[in-house]
Amino acid sequence: MEVLVTGGAGFIGSNIVDGLIEKGHKVIIVDNLSSGKKENLNEKAEFYHLDISDQELEKVFKENNIAHVIHHAAQIDVQHSIKDPLFDAQNNILGTINVLEVAKDYEVEKIIYASSAAVYGEPDYLPIDEKHPIKAMSPYGISKHTPEHYIKMYNELYDLKYTIFRYANVYGPRQDPKGEGGVVSVFVDKMLAEERPVIFGDGKQTRDFIHVYDIVKANLLALETGDNILVNISTESRDSVNDLVEYLNLILPYNLDAIYEEARKGDILHSSLANGQAKELLGWKPDYDFKAGLKQTVEYYSK
Repeated sequence: MEVLVTGGAGFIGSNIVDGLIEKGHKVIIVDNLSSGKKENLNEKAEFYHLDISDQELEKVFKENNIAHVIHHAAQIDVQHSIKDPLFDAQNNILGTINVLEVAKDYEVEKIIYASSAAVYGEPDYLPIDEKHPIKAMSPYGISKHTPEHYIKMYNELYDLKYTIFRYANVYGPRQDPKGEGGVVSVFVDKMLAEERPVIFGDGKQTRDFIHVYDIVKANLLALETGDNILVNISTESRDSVNDLVEYLNLILPYNLDAIYEEARKGDILHSSLANGQAKELLGWKPDYDFKAGLKQTVEYYSK
């Protein structure tokens, strides 16, 4: 099977590419390298240095017999989306429409789309299931939700099958602590350098941390099953930012206290996603709990 992975040089995308190649698929990568890295590229994949909004994207489909698109190229920084919502929308909304248009023209069978827990906003209840109201608190949350509507429309109009994933907070190998990194990679990087991590707010805010290898597992399953569904990919657990520091101090051979600063706009206090639908409709379940996944992540960055 020929699979196009947009954002295939990025943190999540490159891990998915590796998983696809291990399963024997032919993989084509499109990435503009704005946040992705050349060193993340799998040498067995074919790489196009392109932006998903570029009209040249059609060439990729013309030169390959692409059956499935795994769409992970995006602007992913919440704070950047607040500073520059136009750039955020151009990448996440218009870029996705361009991918859909070309996929439709070349009769792609299915698109697998990476959405986000950010679409839900501050929760009415926990864990958040897929029926929870959409109350995005940032341009990023809006720009990840809007393409969901376009994807469903392309299914209705053109029979383009889809799986939409709303990811919890993803962490693991290759997450960039210097760029658009999540809190786990930032803290691991800091604390390995024996620097105190900075917590915005009181540190009691909780997240549902999901290991990137569990994300890979979900995407591989979606190639074969789970057509026309929208599901959360999560552990259904809740760990605070203070817990993260505590766990890292248990793994590392020294103790570092956090520095506390003012809370940031657009940051949600508590988030945990229900994963029952993914288990039922996709046959997926997470393999990593947070402590085990964190230990594996620290080992990766220690190298």
